Amino acid sequence: MIIIPGEKFHVVMRRNYENQVQRHFIGAADVVEGSVVRASGYAFIYDEMKAQYIKKPVKRTTILDLSESGYIVNLIPSTIDIDELKYETIDRTFLAISDGKGYLLDINEFGARR
Repeated sequence: MIIIPGEKFHVVMRRNYENQVQRHFIGAADVVEGSVVRASGYAFIYDEMKAQYIKKPVKRTTILDLSESGYIVNLIPSTIDIDELKYETIDRTFLAISDGKGYLLDINEFGARR
């Protein structure tokens, strides 16, 4: 796997069926063994009533196999503080992750709109 301990990343967990909860994870790798990563960070859950991703307030440690076919993994620069990241809709056209200080990660994989 091409990820090292301390590296920060964002994972989109694709849904397997229509009504499955949309979940994303932003964290940093604590331990890496092959494609399996133990990471500390935050879960984001899509709230359909608010039509936005909500950051779970408690930092958690999770184990992910980043080679899982249902995951899209984006690397985050080491200078970014993951505690400050949140989702924003930019100009009502695309969804992005931002730290409010200039960092922006467009997470729309398959088009200009979410």
